[in-house]
Amino acid sequence: MASLRLTAACPDRVGLIAAVTRFIAEHGGWITEAAQHSDPTSGWFFMRYELRADSLPWDAQGLRAAFAPLAREYAMEWRVSDAGVPRRVVLMASREPHCLADLLYRWRSGELPFDLPCVIANHPDLAEYAAAYGVPFHHVPVGRSEIARREAFARVRELIDRAEADTVVLARYMQILPPALCEHYAGRIINIHHSFLPSFAGARPYHQAAERGVKLIGATCHYVTADLDAGPIIEQDVVRVQHDDSVDDLVRLGRDVEKSVLARGLRYHLEDRVLIHGNKTVVFS
Repeated sequence: MASLRLTAACPDRVGLIAAVTRFIAEHGGWITEAAQHSDPTSGWFFMRYELRADSLPWDAQGLRAAFAPLAREYAMEWRVSDAGVPRRVVLMASREPHCLADLLYRWRSGELPFDLPCVIANHPDLAEYAAAYGVPFHHVPVGRSEIARREAFARVRELIDRAEADTVVLARYMQILPPALCEHYAGRIINIHHSFLPSFAGARPYHQAAERGVKLIGATCHYVTADLDAGPIIEQDVVRVQHDDSVDDLVRLGRDVEKSVLARGLRYHLEDRVLIHGNKTVVFS
């Protein structure tokens, strides 16, 4: 059934839910899913409504225009989206295939509904994975010098813009994005980091975990910011490890967690279930 989604965040106050639901009801809107959260620490209120599209007199654009006065009255940060219009997602990878292969499968099978215009990688190793699914593959090597990096990421931005991407997913793309790129696509770049952040940020987290002797390792799906591995967290999970597990064992166990965490985090993002507030998120999972 076709549906429209309304998400909003604003300073909390009495009558907020009543005002929004009254607006929906007065125009014949049928709410099929509703979620709210009041944060007493920040004093903010978060909401997500899914509405039957055929119950309203407008499409998504019309709903935006009609809801705008109420949103201004309550100083909302808000969004209306049409659930029937797939997001355009660009996948980026390096040499590790597991996350890319998993997302390609979920895309082709229809489990994760999005449009996939291309895959971008800084190594050519995974071209065969994209080719197997008929997806254009762009190899953009990233050199070590500042000039080479600047040229490479200018090309990356060109490809993303040409693809008209709504979302960029770093499926184990082992490069640090320049701050300008992070800011330009703020809230639209999703990364999978192979540790339970904030523990073991940066490079070689499985080696760090092995050296520390932890009993749990994990993975973190988060939005990318200019601060390395410190963006708002969308989803996390862990797996238990033993004292006699080697680093290779940790890598093997961690890969399964990485795939599932990234897929869940991307699903929440595509379904407008994630509201960013500062460096935190509210996730209506």
